Amino acid sequence: MNAQASSASAPTGSPVTREAALRIAMAARALPGIKVTEFVRALGDRLGTPVTEDKLSRVTVADIKALLQGDEIVDPGVDAAALKSAVRYLWGEGIDDGSPVPDAALPPAAGLLRVAVASNNAELLDGHFGSCNRFLIYLVSETAVALAEVRSTHGADQAEDRNVARAELIGDCHLVYMQSIGGPAAAKVVRAGIHPVKYPVGGAAREVLSQLQGTLQRPPPWLAKVLGREAASLQRYVTSEESEA
Repeated sequence: MNAQASSASAPTGSPVTREAALRIAMAARALPGIKVTEFVRALGDRLGTPVTEDKLSRVTVADIKALLQGDEIVDPGVDAAALKSAVRYLWGEGIDDGSPVPDAALPPAAGLLRVAVASNNAELLDGHFGSCNRFLIYLVSETAVALAEVRSTHGADQAEDRNVARAELIGDCHLVYMQSIGGPAAAKVVRAGIHPVKYPVGGAAREVLSQLQGTLQRPPPWLAKVLGREAASLQRYVTSEESEA
């Protein structure tokens, strides 16, 4: 979806401001499978035209659910996180969020782990896998957490299967953190060789990854598998067997 082109999608004779058009375009983008033109039309029917920033700022998740189900624009079972993200965009939150600048100093080599973080704002883990604006790519070692890249998801969303395209976008990563992800999308991530980690509460990406960093010396079984190591919890059995031998 091209946010800049969305202003042309408003119903004839019902002008919207550039700000309102951008909010609507971003909200539509947050809803998997939605078409901007249909979303604009449905909002106009429900809120009345012209659709203003003031009207958009009063829209609730319940409104969006009723709107989408009533107009049969998308599946009524659309993910709750995507609905909340769409409402925040309609309110004007996260529109001018800026993009973080990668760190100049990175860990040696490629880092122990390459981790993608679903993000919409600054360096926050605040995105749904299928609707986040970008993935922040971090290199994580036992001694450092560094932002290596910022990868926009705009191109991936033009693909026939956006979830496959998003998984391919971060295909060089070991893990991907997100606030939520649907079952089918998670299966596609796993097939791409990436371990999905749901972190519903979200928060500052570096703080979340510092928790991961603290487990690297003695990783739990799931992380040990990702790293190709033996889990620390199993090591005592190996040592015992070697002693008995």
